[in-house]
Amino acid sequence: MTKFSMKIIPELLLEEYKKNFPKELEQKFENLCDAEISNDSFSFYTSVASVFSSKIEGEEIELNSYVNHKRFGIEFLPDYTRKIDDLYEAYSFAKVNSLNKKNISEAHKLLGRNIVALAYQGKHRIQNMFITTDDGKSNM
Repeated sequence: MTKFSMKIIPELLLEEYKKNFPKELEQKFENLCDAEISNDSFSFYTSVASVFSSKIEGEEIELNSYVNHKRFGIEFLPDYTRKIDDLYEAYSFAKVNSLNKKNISEAHKLLGRNIVALAYQGKHRIQNMFITTDDGKSNM
């Protein structure tokens, strides 16, 4: 099994970066808030990220439908929302947990619940995968 290690970026350019970092940017970041439609159990922007990330992977779901499902409890067929719900949970988990190997594995388990076989959830893939592109080419 291949091991991976997280590496710290060298500090060589840190002082130059800090000197040129816009002073007001940190305050602007701290002032960010979620959309008005959001509440304690629903984040509009996490829904947007989940829907459009899933569209990249070929899922056919509309943002309006997902917001109605997630925020207002409108029921759809489970196959329509299940994978996006998993992605939403993984994004929510990532928001409140530090970036480390254990948490990356846990996020993978969450987002792969309805995509990846149980034996592979939370595991780092080390084998080659075959993919095709829109132009008909293939890669491995």
